[in-house]
Amino acid sequence: MGELVRLEVSDGVGTIRLDRPKMNAISAQLQTELAECAVEASARDDVAAVVVYGGERVFAAGADIKEMADLTYPQMNVRAQQLQAALNAVAAIPKPTVSAITGYALGGGCELAMCTDVRFAADNAKLGQPEILLGIVPGAGGTQRLPRLVGPAKAKDLMFTGRQVDAAEALAIGLVDRVLPAASVYEEAVAWARQFVGGASLALRAVKEAVDRGLEVDLVTGLEIERHAFAALFATEDQKTGMRSFIENGPGKATFEGK
Repeated sequence: MGELVRLEVSDGVGTIRLDRPKMNAISAQLQTELAECAVEASARDDVAAVVVYGGERVFAAGADIKEMADLTYPQMNVRAQQLQAALNAVAAIPKPTVSAITGYALGGGCELAMCTDVRFAADNAKLGQPEILLGIVPGAGGTQRLPRLVGPAKAKDLMFTGRQVDAAEALAIGLVDRVLPAASVYEEAVAWARQFVGGASLALRAVKEAVDRGLEVDLVTGLEIERHAFAALFATEDQKTGMRSFIENGPGKATFEGK
């Protein structure tokens, strides 16, 4: 259990909870604990899906600027690698993941949200990549993940200007996937995650890997990735269970064991 980030597990859903008052600024300690929680969530059999949550007030307002302001180039080169590695650990969780975004998700906070598969935003949320206002660029995945979500033109606009977008605009451009009342955003994210408890975990993992790897390659190579994933699942007990259940009972009634 970390001091600033903890993994809470309830009824098959893991919540990676950021807890660094007041704004969940992403310090070196927080990023280390974040990576540890992501690795633990990935490994635990009792976690079917993961919610990333910063609390009722704020998701994460960005990197700890005071901590990095006086770093030299060699120091920042190492720190940037560590920061990307921490967020990449979240992106690599081989299970469905969702961010429950309240308040601010700026800079590194926005980059963290983009590491999950889907994003639920409270109606009071503000998102953005304001690094240009500090004379720098996003360094935890923003220049790469944001264009993949919203397209290069919108991504450049947000990064050129450093402006914040509200929940409605974030939904319109595809940066978030659902906007909800602030009081219910976490519960709705948990409900979304809970639907995967008892699901075909190996197939879910395969979907995520095929989509994520396929986005990095040409269509022909992507189809090869899909073909291998599809065929490999015929070596699992879940495939036998699922198809047998479909034949005997109709769709959606199988109980999977993740084998």
